[in-house]
Amino acid sequence: MADAKLFTRGKAQELRDELRGANDKRDKGFLRKKTALKKIVANMTMGNDMSPLFPDIVQCMQIQVLEIKKMVYLYLVNYGRLRPEEVTSAIGGFLSDCADRNPLIRGLAIRTMSSIPLPPIVQSLVDPLRHALQDQDPYVRKTAAIAVAKLYASEPGRRVVEREGFVGMLRDLLADHNPTVVANCVAALVEISERGDDIVLKLNGNVAGKLVAALGECSEWGQIYILDSLLSFVPQTTLEAEQLAERISVRLQHANSAVVLTTIKVILYLMNYMEDEVLMRVLERKMGPPLVTLLSSGSEVQYVGLRNILLIIQRRPAILQNEVKVFFCKYNDPIYVKLAKLEIMYRLTREENVSEVLAELKEYASEVDVDFVRKAVRSIGRLAIKISSASDQCIHTLLGLMQTKITYVVQEAIVVIKDIFRRYPNQYESIIGTLCENLDVLDEPEAKSAMIWIVGQYADRIENSDELLEDFAFTFKEEPAEVQLALLTAVVKLFIRRPTAAQELLPKVLKLATKEAENPDLRDRGFMYWRLLTSNPTAAREIVLAEKPVISTETDRMDKGMLDQLLLQTGTLGSIYHKNPNTFIRTAKARYLPDSPALNASSKRHLITPAGYPSTAYRSAPTVPARPTISTASQSGNHNNPDDSPITPIGAGGGARASASASGADSNDPYGQLSDLEFVNGGGGGYQTDIPRPNRAEEDLLF
Repeated sequence: MADAKLFTRGKAQELRDELRGANDKRDKGFLRKKTALKKIVANMTMGNDMSPLFPDIVQCMQIQVLEIKKMVYLYLVNYGRLRPEEVTSAIGGFLSDCADRNPLIRGLAIRTMSSIPLPPIVQSLVDPLRHALQDQDPYVRKTAAIAVAKLYASEPGRRVVEREGFVGMLRDLLADHNPTVVANCVAALVEISERGDDIVLKLNGNVAGKLVAALGECSEWGQIYILDSLLSFVPQTTLEAEQLAERISVRLQHANSAVVLTTIKVILYLMNYMEDEVLMRVLERKMGPPLVTLLSSGSEVQYVGLRNILLIIQRRPAILQNEVKVFFCKYNDPIYVKLAKLEIMYRLTREENVSEVLAELKEYASEVDVDFVRKAVRSIGRLAIKISSASDQCIHTLLGLMQTKITYVVQEAIVVIKDIFRRYPNQYESIIGTLCENLDVLDEPEAKSAMIWIVGQYADRIENSDELLEDFAFTFKEEPAEVQLALLTAVVKLFIRRPTAAQELLPKVLKLATKEAENPDLRDRGFMYWRLLTSNPTAAREIVLAEKPVISTETDRMDKGMLDQLLLQTGTLGSIYHKNPNTFIRTAKARYLPDSPALNASSKRHLITPAGYPSTAYRSAPTVPARPTISTASQSGNHNNPDDSPITPIGAGGGARASASASGADSNDPYGQLSDLEFVNGGGGGYQTDIPRPNRAEEDLLF
């Protein structure tokens, strides 16, 4: 019968009758029995409840045919937990099969019993499992090794494993002559050490050497298990690390991408314990081609490789420093691959190759995918900040892109140009006029905020800066908080630089920010600026127009200690999310770079301990910046402004201002106008007691 015909939904009673009708002695080779069981397994696969057939399936355990055994055991694994009372009737059949002459049946019985973590089954499995771990056939031994790890995953099984000393038997099996058995033992021990709190896998040099020797005869999965276990080996001398790295480096030529990534993970781990710079450069050159080969695989494998490469080049940039062209995007790459390649291109760009990378990014800016175009434009701006010698090229490229008049391209360009202005102050202000020509196309908060910042920062150089900011203030209430905060700060800068131009706009914006805004950050900033301007104009100028720290790309780099920790997760989900697995998998354990006499100075300086912070032996005390003090002259009210300051000096103390307020503010004193504003119901600019009141209501709505 064709397998497709088996997948027809049937009733449990009909299948029971068919199964019982197959007991005819004339059914040679149990063909009818096999067909009935196949139908039951097919219905079980489709989601039909076949649990009522449990007693009839148990009776089939007596048939010594491997194909039937497999289907029966598959059924028992699926429904054994749902029928804990009836599963005890199968224990006799299990024990009989554990002593069968056929090693396949023995291994199958051990595997099935370990997959049903019920107390009766677990207790019955103890003796057969002990014998299986010492069985003459390697298939049974390797199956028993995995069975120990399965048992340890359940609570009753964990107690049995610890009581019967199965972990010690697994450790002894590491010396087995069969590489498949060794690989399964390693996998089981790694699984147990990750689940257990008091069991930690540690390898010495002899055991690690024997495991490496078994690599050549293992399957791909076996090689991955063994290579991954080498992270439990802590080199005590640099020679141990160097020898082990050279022995496993041949695995870099393997066709399986998982084996390659795991090998790279172990080599990167061992490089933390090396001092020989020449050998480290040789290993870095060996790791480059296998990583590039990953990009010839399917899109999913490419993405996994790219995310791992992004981590690797941040810690060891020399591995792929000359391979930036490999990461140029293809037209048919999925968007997630393109975005990952863009980030790597940015990381690998240097003065020697910045021109060709910029040309490539300019081409990307004409693509149809909006997210990709935005990322490309932003990468151009980041390159200008990263490589100072290429800033002119980047600015020229960005201005060329703005000529396209494509809305999202123009807005993204303005955002990155703002960062370039911060990185290179007083260098590219000549292009501000070009930026102001595109004010009408701004409809995104980030772009508006960037443009407002530029206008406020260079308010004394833009003739109509007051008009531009007034246009933005017209829609102040409708703007998001990001734009409102930027506009408030920009207007204050305009007022300090050109008091006369902003003496009407500033009170208007301050009233909107403090009386009508609901955002607490905006209100607090409004009150702070108002207090600052009315009480100490000189301090206001020093604070608002203070020299800003020059931005750099250092903030884009991950801490080396965190990188070392994440590189221990190469090839896992942690390397894709760039997070430790314990942050998103409840049962996962974090891995830490172990300390050792062989640990080199660079890695030791950034070593992160299990407590989550750098090792105390290598931490320096944080430097606390000196608290700024206001001069005595400022405190007494004698403000000596520079000659070029647009702020008119105000008389000693606050008395002059107070008297001006009492007699009607002088129209020539913009600060006097500020002191007359009633920002809260208390008047005079004073803060009112923090009494909770509903917005725009006269009474408390709670009463």
